[in-house]
Amino acid sequence: MLKTLDLRATDDPRDIIHRTVQALVEGQVVGVPTDTVYGLAVDALSETAIEELFRIKGRQVDVPLAISVGSREAAVDFLCESSPLVRRLSYRCWPGPLTLVAPCDAPTSAVTQLPEPVRQRITGDFGCVGFRVVDHRVLAHIHRFLSGPVVLTSANVSGKNSPTTAEGVAEQLSDSLPLLLDDGPTRYGGASTVARVRGNRLEILREGAIERAAMNQFVKPVIVIVCTGNTCRSPMAETLLREQLRKKLGSEDAVRVLSAGVAAGVGSGASPQAVEVMGSRNLDLTGHSSRPLDDAVMNVADLVLTMTRGHRAAILAAWPNMQERVHTLRRDGGDIADPVGMPVESYQSCSEQIDQELAAWLEALGDDFFPINASSNQ
Repeated sequence: MLKTLDLRATDDPRDIIHRTVQALVEGQVVGVPTDTVYGLAVDALSETAIEELFRIKGRQVDVPLAISVGSREAAVDFLCESSPLVRRLSYRCWPGPLTLVAPCDAPTSAVTQLPEPVRQRITGDFGCVGFRVVDHRVLAHIHRFLSGPVVLTSANVSGKNSPTTAEGVAEQLSDSLPLLLDDGPTRYGGASTVARVRGNRLEILREGAIERAAMNQFVKPVIVIVCTGNTCRSPMAETLLREQLRKKLGSEDAVRVLSAGVAAGVGSGASPQAVEVMGSRNLDLTGHSSRPLDDAVMNVADLVLTMTRGHRAAILAAWPNMQERVHTLRRDGGDIADPVGMPVESYQSCSEQIDQELAAWLEALGDDFFPINASSNQ
């Protein structure tokens, strides 16, 4: 007989969470709210729970299920040396309504620690596994207390719509589900977007809460170029990089290029000499507006290129977790000298040095850094 626990009726959900975790550890299937639809959750370490889940769902055993982990950092243990595109989507879409399907065939992947019957149920084509990092307090609390991940699927039976309320779950599964947590209607009121990544190729398997247009923005690499005041070197570098990308990829829109300064004010134009030098290349820098380097920029950056070692040190002092993504523009680790106060010829020489270093970076990044959008399977 179905027992429903109403999370909205208590100010302290800890007792409900503890009862839920205990049920999962004992191998039970539990109905839980997520940010998209209501789901059925089981402990991924329990073989018997997986079989019970399939019995309740009436689902074919050759259809892989997704697993839920507590954070994007927890997913790294499964994804191991994932592609830049996987890392990009995980940072921009998690926690949130994305099921990210990616290869987990590395021998060091935490998938190898799951029971073999469970691995068979969650692994699809190309050795891929689907992951969710759900943006909902219930799953967040459950993951704090559960030692392993959760296998998660929508709380519906075969052929029926996925419910977005606890009442909808009860209508379909009241005779077979032992425990259900009720937290009212789900936030998005619909399924997650499912996207598969193999290398630098993205394939949208199902459009859901994240629309295709938004996914196309999320997959774009973001390169940030940093100097001191964001009026000379970094604006020239931003403009030069956009032009190189246009020639390499056929469009500068495939990559977001930003510039900023570690000591910049807001809204200053580029120096007249920088504008003149870019103009001699038929590149327009007249609309530039300076900006300081801040969390809004760093949180989306895939690669940060600094003009000097001092800039890099200042950035890492403020954002120490960005060690792998912050580098000097000069690949030998040297500095690009500041031409401020110098004649236009110095700006010209500086721009040529910047252009050469940017070309070397684009060659070093390789094709995997730039995503390929594949057709949608709907």
